[in-house]
Amino acid sequence: MNLVFNINGAAHSLTLEPRVTLLDTLREHLGLTGTKKGCDHGQCGSCTVIVDGRRVLSCLTFAATCQGKTVTTIEGLARGNDLHSMQAAFIKHDGFQCGYCTPGQICSAIAMLDEAKNGEASYVTQDVRQTPRSVQLSDDEIRERMSGNICRCGAYPNIVAAIQEVHTERAQTWQFMGENNQVIFEAAKAPVKIHEAV
Repeated sequence: MNLVFNINGAAHSLTLEPRVTLLDTLREHLGLTGTKKGCDHGQCGSCTVIVDGRRVLSCLTFAATCQGKTVTTIEGLARGNDLHSMQAAFIKHDGFQCGYCTPGQICSAIAMLDEAKNGEASYVTQDVRQTPRSVQLSDDEIRERMSGNICRCGAYPNIVAAIQEVHTERAQTWQFMGENNQVIFEAAKAPVKIHEAV
């Protein structure tokens, strides 16, 4: 099949067999190896990418179904040296250890925040009968909505903290104390700049 994709803002034309997955297309045909192959069965979330603003498991998605759609991978989030706010928050909060699941975690988190902004409910949403509106995410909401992304290292509390910071669009205040309990450095609260993911 002759296919045309928009991947990370660039058009790509490929000739692929119909059974080739989006994950294998990204990694083997386009050299975009940031998206990881974990279980290859849709159970771990490490291959999560964003297709037309929705998070998808690229190991379960045929490339042919993405014809004419916009695909965003971890490589497409930063703008030059300016990281996406979710990437910066993951670094700040140590939201990774080995880092293998991190690309999928970050892509999933970005799309998940858009789902919440659009008022989409989750299993732990208090009242699903309300008119859809932006959902203020509790830590439980974030954990539930991110439950399809597994971290074998167990960095979940830090992942939740990073997502919560971006969700509230407020950087946390950090103080470093010197001798005599004097503040020697303080990172002031400031809005976090959020890029358009797609």
